[in-house]
Amino acid sequence: MAYNHGREERKWRIWKEAEETTLRKCGIDESTIEEIRTYDRVEFNSNRRFYRWTSDFGEYLEGMAEVEPIADVKTVADLLDEIENENLYRALLTVDKRTLQIVLLKMQGYSKKEISSITGQSVKSIYKRIERLRNKLIQFKG
Repeated sequence: MAYNHGREERKWRIWKEAEETTLRKCGIDESTIEEIRTYDRVEFNSNRRFYRWTSDFGEYLEGMAEVEPIADVKTVADLLDEIENENLYRALLTVDKRTLQIVLLKMQGYSKKEISSITGQSVKSIYKRIERLRNKLIQFKG
């Protein structure tokens, strides 16, 4: 759902008027209330820019999903074939097949416990292999 600036603006004004009424009842002076209002408005504008950007980006991704064909990655070879970044491809070529199988299963949505039962390894081993792969990719990037 797209960001609706008018609706968010109305919600902010209603909230702000209620807050200012409460502050006046508590005896807060008008200059302090105005400072709070200014601060809250800056915060609202910052959030508005963020939500508008994420909304635009989400719409872009949805549009790309309709254009781009979905790759059917079922094997480790398919996984390696789909990698377009040459540096990442080279890094993954140095990784053993079992770790790549774990990555593939993780991409397919399996939990580490399910991966453990599929591969016959302990959950701790799965965590360790993924951690080593992360460290290798970080070193390879740097």
